[in-house]
Amino acid sequence: MIRCMAIDDEPLALQQIAAYIGKVPYLELAAQCQSALEARQFLMNDTVDAIFCDINMPDLNGMDFVKSLSAPPLIVFTTAYAEYAVEGFKVDAVDYLLKPFGLQDFQRAASRLKERLSPNLGGGGSDDTIFLKTEYRIVKVSIPAIRYVEAMSEYLKVYIDGEAKPIITLLSMKKLEERLPANFMRIHRSYIINLDKIQEVNKNRVIMDQETFLPIGDMFKETFQSYLDAKFLGK
Repeated sequence: MIRCMAIDDEPLALQQIAAYIGKVPYLELAAQCQSALEARQFLMNDTVDAIFCDINMPDLNGMDFVKSLSAPPLIVFTTAYAEYAVEGFKVDAVDYLLKPFGLQDFQRAASRLKERLSPNLGGGGSDDTIFLKTEYRIVKVSIPAIRYVEAMSEYLKVYIDGEAKPIITLLSMKKLEERLPANFMRIHRSYIINLDKIQEVNKNRVIMDQETFLPIGDMFKETFQSYLDAKFLGK
């Protein structure tokens, strides 16, 4: 899980960022602040992995606030002023969201955060492999080979390319979701899919192959539809 802080002096803008964070499964809202000074006070006693930070704020603007941090976390700047973009990337910002921005733009920034942090989420091993315990064995799994994951009570079924049977492991969806890269998406309380393995989307189902039809849960529809909209070509 990526712990995030949202900073914006406009209450409605702050509420929007907090709401968007709540829609991304691998983001967690640790704090929301209406000024850089309030954020600085929070960081004296706690840490975050990423900050969504407005630039044009009174007392201390977002750019100067980030520059003042001795070890800043990952930064996504949010502002209504396009002229700040170049300066934002000078301080190695992960992304720059120009207001007003929608959920699709926010998800793009969130994916970039996850890509930056993925080597640090979930422990050791190379970026594209994980180890799962199944029965009395510990098996190495190539992440790109994972087709989809199904929750089954306290266990997970991990379906792998070329394997007739899934790997069954005692693990939570949340724990695995934190480790998977941005091309994986949760589409249902019981399913995480590899977006690269989708064959077809039919109404409220994702078709992975001729025998696998996975439902899209109501609370995940908006996020999944935003992904489709970004990839869709046509009228």
